[in-house]
Amino acid sequence: MEVPNLGGSLIPIFTLMYIFIYLLGYLILFKNWDTKKKPDASSCLISLAHGTPAVILSIYANFLHTQTPNHHFASQNTPFQALVFDFSIAYFTIDTSHYLLFTPNDHLFIAHHIAVLYVFVTCRYVVGYGGFAILLLLVLAEVTSPLQNTWSLARYRKDEVAEAKRLYDGLSPYFYGVYMVVRGVLGPLLVCKMVVFYLNGGGDGVVPFWAWVSWMVVIVCALLLSMLWVSSLWLEFYKERSKSRKLS
Repeated sequence: MEVPNLGGSLIPIFTLMYIFIYLLGYLILFKNWDTKKKPDASSCLISLAHGTPAVILSIYANFLHTQTPNHHFASQNTPFQALVFDFSIAYFTIDTSHYLLFTPNDHLFIAHHIAVLYVFVTCRYVVGYGGFAILLLLVLAEVTSPLQNTWSLARYRKDEVAEAKRLYDGLSPYFYGVYMVVRGVLGPLLVCKMVVFYLNGGGDGVVPFWAWVSWMVVIVCALLLSMLWVSSLWLEFYKERSKSRKLS
């Protein structure tokens, strides 16, 4: 198996872009926020800068670009798909650095980000095939980004701003529900299709056994971590609702 030459990496350029956006949030947009919350708000900002564009770029790379690959899970990565991987690798690198610097005890998110980076880096730079399916997963992972980051920003300010509290309370059940459907239903369905594809030899000769098995293990673990996180949010939500009813 020969990994195709997809040109130079754009990771340095995208990394600088995310650093700029992060600093824009930290130093300007959120400069009056509480010192402990500014880093998290800046993380949300780069997440917004990554999420929806990543969805659009992935769909374009997989279905609309002139170099559209064969629509199967082990097709050779195209240069534009490689660009999308670089775009996302840069984001997850900066956001992982954020967590390591400011919230090193947030093991759930750190583990999730490292898992995602492993899949993206090996698919982009080691294997060179299978990007079609991985970018489909990226679409599912990032389609909830606007909801999640709006919810997160409201959460950071809910104790200080009444409007943020109302937004947080109103948005929470919808965000949790959509997130669970995407990560708990659609994601696993796609992963099951990928597993069946590879078990039937669909990737033989192009995607090594170690690669697709490790991808599946990592992706399943990432989905489980996501479900663990949103389940804890649901639990917190019901506890708060129960407490409010008792007080009223």
